Amino acid sequence: MTTATTFSFTHRPLVPFAHDYVHGASEPWHQHDCAQLLHSLSGVVRVDTASGCWVVPPGRGVWLPAGTPHAIRITGHVAARTLFIDPLARADLPASCQIVQISALLRELILTSLTLPESYAPGSRDERVYELILDEIRIMPVLPFHLPEPESEALRNLCQKIRQTPGESWNSTQAASILGMSERTLNRHFQQQSGLSYSEWVRRARLMEALLRLAQGQPVLRVALDLGYGSHSAFTAMFRRVMGMSPSDYFRND
Repeated sequence: MTTATTFSFTHRPLVPFAHDYVHGASEPWHQHDCAQLLHSLSGVVRVDTASGCWVVPPGRGVWLPAGTPHAIRITGHVAARTLFIDPLARADLPASCQIVQISALLRELILTSLTLPESYAPGSRDERVYELILDEIRIMPVLPFHLPEPESEALRNLCQKIRQTPGESWNSTQAASILGMSERTLNRHFQQQSGLSYSEWVRRARLMEALLRLAQGQPVLRVALDLGYGSHSAFTAMFRRVMGMSPSDYFRND
């Protein structure tokens, strides 16, 4: 059952909210009548929607358009700072779910908004803070932390098996054999239904699983071997290529 939450935007275009989650916490399926930007200062948040799952690494955020049913699962200690935004505040707010980069400026603006009163005078600093937040939301870079769900039942079942045993090789030959189709057909169907090639989908699934395990404090070498990488260096090279730094540095910064 999906519950709905409403907010009042009579006096301001967005409502800031701060909440800290403990490891293992969750929120059942629900939706809001407004847009939502959930920013995680620490820990990792998994957001499930009908179109797939979204993993929010520390320091990043997830954008959810108004009316998007979703459920949340928490890994590690998560300090969440959320904005609930009037969908009519700007005409060009993002129209789809996405994981986004939170700039240093937007992060500080979000924290500042938590201290502002509900009502403010036209032309005041408080009004400019709210308007600048909306400006920054419009230009948030999108990050590749979405794991889309294919449409067909056969591909969905395959994806479920991959998520359950991400450390297996899961090469395209093996996957195509399971489905009784050629590798070319497998890749075509994956591209058509998810927007990703099969190999890219598997790589993302492993990266997102790695983020969840690292947020629990598991050693990098153990995570690398459990997810099918031959060495610490091979996993670190992949992580650095996508995240811009090594896993040890990334979670040390967190």
